[in-house]
Amino acid sequence: MQALVDFCIMSEAVKVHLSLFTVALIYGANYVIAKGVMPEYLGASGFVFIRIATAAVLFNLISLFRRSEERIKDKKHYVQMVIAALFGVAANMLLFFNGLAFTSPTNASVLMLNAPVFVLVFSVLVLKDSIRWKQALGIILAGIGALLLIGGTGFDFNTSNAKGDLMVLVNATSFAFYLVYVKRLLKVYSALFVIRHLFVFGLIYALPFAVSDLQSAQFSAFPQEIWIAIVYVAIMTTFVAYLLNAWAVQKATPNLVGSYIYLQPVIATAIAVGLGTQVLSPQKVIFALIIFTGVYLVNSNRKKE
Repeated sequence: MQALVDFCIMSEAVKVHLSLFTVALIYGANYVIAKGVMPEYLGASGFVFIRIATAAVLFNLISLFRRSEERIKDKKHYVQMVIAALFGVAANMLLFFNGLAFTSPTNASVLMLNAPVFVLVFSVLVLKDSIRWKQALGIILAGIGALLLIGGTGFDFNTSNAKGDLMVLVNATSFAFYLVYVKRLLKVYSALFVIRHLFVFGLIYALPFAVSDLQSAQFSAFPQEIWIAIVYVAIMTTFVAYLLNAWAVQKATPNLVGSYIYLQPVIATAIAVGLGTQVLSPQKVIFALIIFTGVYLVNSNRKKE
């Protein structure tokens, strides 16, 4: 109870950063927890459908309990939600999960580092934002730190990975566009109202791709650890992470939200060190500090929304 009280009296800026750090923590742990589900037990598109369906049900259940009086105020907002759902929910998840089947986790991690750069570009093109030198420097600095932390020896951009690499790169572009595009809706409606509609539309998009995977999956044969991984991805990586991200975009800039992607390899490394699969070295600490410095610069002197 005291923790809830403490959160309520925090400043909005602190809440934004805490929410974004929580999202980065969830995604960082996701690399460890979700490992092994695909493709041995469940196809990528089928897994995505379960993620979207679970989150859609939870978002709608919460909305029922809140008894909100929010309604769509303009028919054009339906179109905007359909577009946001395509780029931020369906395309984002389908491209990333299917891309992983054709490339390595290292390649995927490196390619996702392009997302904050694309957010910066789309902010200029869509929101007509101006790029401040601290913002640009912060994104570049955090990108370099994340690249060094992941480690250059694992990169393998060759023709055999080309299909998966392209899918992950398009996914990074799609998610970046979503972070910027959904901002206009979040200026009019609450984060829960927007995200609830996006997941309903996303469910429709994902269904045709998921039918085959769902039919071929032997759900009764799934071991307990696979079910735990699926539940974690569906609830934490999807439901909680998307809601927190949407709320943060509503309160801050898309650039700040995108910059927290750079913290994911830091958290993934910390978890790996905690599990004993990696050793903490002075170099990793330095790379992590470079990332934190970059994220700080992105947020410094940011414009009030």
